[in-house]
Amino acid sequence: MTKRIDCKYKISRRLGVSLWGNAKDPFNKRGYAPGQHGIAKRKKTSDYGTQLREKQKLRGYYGNITERQFRRIYKEALRRKGDTGENLIGLLESRLDSVVYRMGMVPTPFAARQFVSHGHVRVNGRKANIPSMQIKEGDVVEVREKSRQIPVLIETVQNPERSVPEYLEFDNAALKGKFVRMPKLAEVPYPVIMQPNFVIEFYSR
Repeated sequence: MTKRIDCKYKISRRLGVSLWGNAKDPFNKRGYAPGQHGIAKRKKTSDYGTQLREKQKLRGYYGNITERQFRRIYKEALRRKGDTGENLIGLLESRLDSVVYRMGMVPTPFAARQFVSHGHVRVNGRKANIPSMQIKEGDVVEVREKSRQIPVLIETVQNPERSVPEYLEFDNAALKGKFVRMPKLAEVPYPVIMQPNFVIEFYSR
């Protein structure tokens, strides 16, 4: 388990973007890196630095993904046919915690990981508590009956801040949705520009 939950907004400031598009993100008021030297002018980034930054952006966006997990996802994307960058995005978006977040059950990717880990979700009628579980096309994801009165769930579903992307279906009343298909990069509603091609270059060095 990483400690990223405790310092998640430092990621935004370090990378120079409001990574999750949250209005409460301190980056909106202090758009410079954390630390005593953070306010200094940013230096020109090398090619390696750009690749590393894009990798850290993508990895950081999905919450608690460790470097080992992220590299494993990259290797699987490389193994599959087709564009490796598109495969990488598809694999990240088909993680159970990502699907729960995109369906609008919880407000953040961090909350999605916790929601799944605590056993509040079922996949195809079976309890699922592994955030990294890969969801397949046609799989049905729903909230357990006993978990449907959780305040954060009710508030998030009743006051959605994001629309459900086209590669997913979600029934607010039934708290149930379906993973329709693997998404393409252009379909994923990132609040910032993601460039997985730089991530591929980073790992291909």
